[in-house]
Amino acid sequence: MSSFIRRRPFSALLLVLLLALVGWVWHERVALMAFPDIISAYTAKEYCSCRYVMGNDTEYCLSYVKQWLPTSGFYDDAPNKRITVSGMGRTNRAAWIGERQGCRLNP
Repeated sequence: MSSFIRRRPFSALLLVLLLALVGWVWHERVALMAFPDIISAYTAKEYCSCRYVMGNDTEYCLSYVKQWLPTSGFYDDAPNKRITVSGMGRTNRAAWIGERQGCRLNP
């Protein structure tokens, strides 16, 4: 093994870094699996709050919730005050509950 390191130091370093990356991914696997849900849930909840709790206009709220990772679907059901957002293969919904409760994510 030491002859491999002496002959190919950059390959050995790359192998160590790859093993460290695999170890980190394994350690953080639960958080990484939850990440796709966060994009659409955040967008739905924050847009609902911006639009129906704070009373801002549509353009402002869309720019407020814009993220680096784009959403693939967005539907604002204004008469019922419900938002449906899809992103990274997941769909989440938020609805305005009332004056005192604000908006809530729906399962």
